[in-house]
This record gives sequence, structure tokens and C-alpha cells, in this order.
Amino acid sequence: MRPYTFAGGTAVVTGAASGIGAALAAGLAERGSHLVLLDRDAEGLARVAEDIGRTCPVRIATYVADLGDADTTRRIGATLAAAHPDTTLLINNAGVALGGTFDQVSAEQFDAVLAVNLHAVVTLTRALLPVLTTHPGAHLVALSSVFGLVAPPGQTAYCTSKFAVRGFTESLRGELAPAGVGVTCVHPGGVRTGIARHAMVGEGVPAAMAARMAEFDKVLTLPPADAAAAILRAVERRKPRVLVGRDALVIDTLARLLPVTHRRLLSGAARLAARRAR
Repeated sequence: MRPYTFAGGTAVVTGAASGIGAALAAGLAERGSHLVLLDRDAEGLARVAEDIGRTCPVRIATYVADLGDADTTRRIGATLAAAHPDTTLLINNAGVALGGTFDQVSAEQFDAVLAVNLHAVVTLTRALLPVLTTHPGAHLVALSSVFGLVAPPGQTAYCTSKFAVRGFTESLRGELAPAGVGVTCVHPGGVRTGIARHAMVGEGVPAAMAARMAEFDKVLTLPPADAAAAILRAVERRKPRVLVGRDALVIDTLARLLPVTHRRLLSGAARLAARRAR
């Protein structure tokens, strides 16, 4: 499959108001892609669009949508397919986090994570796939996580969603290859975004533990622009998978070499990093 061409294409990016999504939008615009940006944060989305519009002569459309609501996601998917038939790239970036063991999070909280991290990915992909397949050379991206490679305790809901995204994209890759559509699954490590800071906490998580969870944000150090650059390089080269950050590379290696015992090593490293960040 030939390299992906950014210039002149239209890219749909979810979760575009901040973090990796905003950095992806900026990087795409610099490469000449027209933009369709989604987020539930109306102010942040408008700010990103305005900043990009000042420096890049590309078309920018924005849609405020809560992808945690199934009906909203279905409607926005149909709208995007009808309004942007020139779409050649879909990046399913939006995500939410939830801290707490399986018995500490409510069924509603668990389902809320799946709604955004998994069901919205599937729904938007289903809506835009007919558009993508009309453009041989199109591309699809979904963000999993390092927690789609390993599954630490206290992240059951998040890991469930991210392992599912990994499986979804890996299977879809083979299905879409004959149509000339590439698929990339992204596994970011500790990128400096607001996902940890804005993470939900399980209803049954003790207050002291919730306070420690909040400190996890301090160990996320990779700039979003660096993560976006790695992702866009992978898209251009049609890489099936990209590990973002040195920590992702280490975690992937440990998961493959020590499929059972890696958890003890990673737990110790996480505790050490949290202490150093205080």
C-alpha cells in the first residue's frame, strides 16, 4: 500500500479540543489536511480551530458532541458521512479513564468508559467506513493504550475498553486491506494530557486511594505534539501499530517476554515513579 497522502484530504479527529487530539489536528493542518473536529468541550474545540485557522489555510469544521451518548454518536456519525464525503482519514482519539477495581466501580461508570472508548469507536467507524472505502488510499486510526498491552489491577474498565479497541482494529485491518484502506492501532504511553487529571474515580474507592490516583498525572511527561508526530508518521507509512513513548516500548517488550510475571515489575516501577513525582 502506497504512503498516505495528507495534502488535500479531509481528516476526522475525535477528542480534538485538547491533548493528543488537538496536537493531531495541528499536525494534520500543517500537512495540508482539511479538518473535521469533534469534542464535547465547545470552548476548547473553538480555541483549537481558531488557533489552527490563523496559521493554516485549510477548511475546518467543528462538531460539539458527547460520544458517551449512543444516540448522539449515531446521529453525528450519519451527519459526518453525509456532510464530508471527501473524508480520507478517521482518527478515533477520544477517551476517558476510570480508576478503581472492578468491585469499586459502579455498572454505570464501567459502561460509561466502554461507551466512549469502545462503542463510539465502533459506531463512528461503521458510519464513515462507506466513505473511506470510496477513496482507495484512505486510512483509519484508533487509539488503544499501553493498557491495551498490559492489564494492571485497578484499571479493569479502562483495560477492557483498550484491549477491545486493539482487537477491533487488528481484525479490521485484514478486512479493509483489499479495499485499499489502511488501519493503525496506537498504544500511547505516558503522554502529558488531561486524561488522568479528569479521570473518573470508582464510587467505592476510598478517599485516600483516590488522592493517590490523582498524583498519577505527574508521571505523564511526553508532550502531546511528540505523540501526534509519531502517530502521523505511522499513518503516512501505513504502520499497523505504533508504540508512543519509551515507556510504551518497554511495556510492550516486557509483555511479550514475560507474559505472566511482568505485572510485578511494572507495579514496582509505577510506585517508584509516583514517589519521584511528589
